[in-house]
Amino acid sequence: MRLPDRGSYEALYRDFRWDIPERFNIGVETSDVWAARDPERVCLQHFSPEGAHLAMTYGQLADQSSRFATGLRQLGVGRGDRVALLLPQCFETVIAHLAIYKLGAIAVPLALLFGVEALEYRLMTAEASVVVTNGFGLSRLQGIRDKLPALRHIVSIDADAAGQAIAFRDLLSAPALTDIADTGPDDAALMIFTSGTTGPPKGALHGHRVLPGHIPGFQFAHGFLPQPGDRIWTPSDWAWAGGLLNALLPALMLGVPVVSSPAQKFDPDMAYRIMSEMQVRNAFIPPTALRLLKSVERPRETYDLVLRSIGSAGESLGRETYEWVKSTLGIVPNEFYGQTECNFVLSSAANLGVSKAGAIGCQVPGHRVAIIDNKGRELPRGELGQVAIRRPDPVMFLEYWRDPEATAAKFVGDWMLTGDMGRSDSEGYITFFGRDDDVITSSGYRIGPAEIEDCLLGHPAVRLAAAIGKPDPLRTEIVKAYVVLVDGHEPSDDLRRDISDWVKQRLSMHEYPREVAFVDSLPLTTSGKVIRRMLRDSELATAAE
Repeated sequence: MRLPDRGSYEALYRDFRWDIPERFNIGVETSDVWAARDPERVCLQHFSPEGAHLAMTYGQLADQSSRFATGLRQLGVGRGDRVALLLPQCFETVIAHLAIYKLGAIAVPLALLFGVEALEYRLMTAEASVVVTNGFGLSRLQGIRDKLPALRHIVSIDADAAGQAIAFRDLLSAPALTDIADTGPDDAALMIFTSGTTGPPKGALHGHRVLPGHIPGFQFAHGFLPQPGDRIWTPSDWAWAGGLLNALLPALMLGVPVVSSPAQKFDPDMAYRIMSEMQVRNAFIPPTALRLLKSVERPRETYDLVLRSIGSAGESLGRETYEWVKSTLGIVPNEFYGQTECNFVLSSAANLGVSKAGAIGCQVPGHRVAIIDNKGRELPRGELGQVAIRRPDPVMFLEYWRDPEATAAKFVGDWMLTGDMGRSDSEGYITFFGRDDDVITSSGYRIGPAEIEDCLLGHPAVRLAAAIGKPDPLRTEIVKAYVVLVDGHEPSDDLRRDISDWVKQRLSMHEYPREVAFVDSLPLTTSGKVIRRMLRDSELATAAE
């Protein structure tokens, strides 16, 4: 599964063959295998602003994840059960993930920035029986717990949650699990919810093979790690596919230490400090965060940086940011591409000469990506079409959770449709041109307007609402809401703020509208659907004036 640190891109792509074992368990491969080989090897390090950085070895991780697995089993968790993780970057998050995999259960990572309505929907859909969280997450759950009949237990990593939740440390006192689930590559391991761009968010179910499937792309984007001294960090939430599958799990499998950091709003100086103090050699930094890093002048003179690779994905990096990283940080960034359903299939690899400003990259060895038309036919290079990925592919999702119709609609023949438009050039580079639907890309997050609009309609002053992405130089796009008010309500700045806060508190910090426009009516189809394209066109026309 690993790529050799030699040869040309053409040779690597031509000669690569998948070799995924018939029995594979993510929890075992990311802890127990290393613990048997080198138990004192450091696998996790946690940055503390106060300077008291913590570390964990593979021996400790293997033992504690096996103990926590037994603790979960004593709570009634069995094979195939869903366990939600509502946690920040911390050691407990990793322990819980691996414990779930060792049980043969299904991990459902959720972001702490989700509001109560977004959490309720995802927990209800997944029918999670246990939630592992912290004090903040517990406060979000208290108001909806009675609405979740499948939820039997809440486990908290915080000591002050006594009486409201089971203590995480109590489950660690259980004996280590001895009968780890005998799982194969296609057995379910992980459910990550999509952003809901074409309706309600869907649970993309992945098998244990999703991890080995990520290894070639991970190595491709980071100069064939592991190399001596390699250590990776990402500001991305481990609840997202980016943080979990583009950094945390592949690094643990390859023996690369992972740096975690406290949850906070992204701060450029703090990011540089983390990378400097923790001697980070490899970083996964989404484009918006890279753009924010530009606010710090002469970072290499201010901070002791030892970076050797930067991977970036989630939205288009853009030529300007690409060139800034090269000139200021002295590293050619490797942009890559994927989706929640099928991730890390395109990438750049500067050390192999696979790098072009403005392009996502080329096919990662082991994956087949093409530009197709709406009938599933491959298009000639240079023609605009939809980016598609051919099955079978180990990073491809098993299905949408209990939604066979949506699963079937994701494919045309053996091509998985991404909904993203692009074209390939004569050298095989693919350039991203945007979606063929109404997805909003903001700060690396893919945001579906339907969920935002549904939330807006719950506000007592809102009669009709539409959400679109408005171009923004920093975030790629911001969410802008168009609102028709209920009779008796008048437009005001206070109401704008109240509507934005309404969404922020109920969905998440990255989905709320940063702009709210009050309008008398919305453009609708005859069936009553909002024509968002007309609203976007109006924004572009206004910007051009």
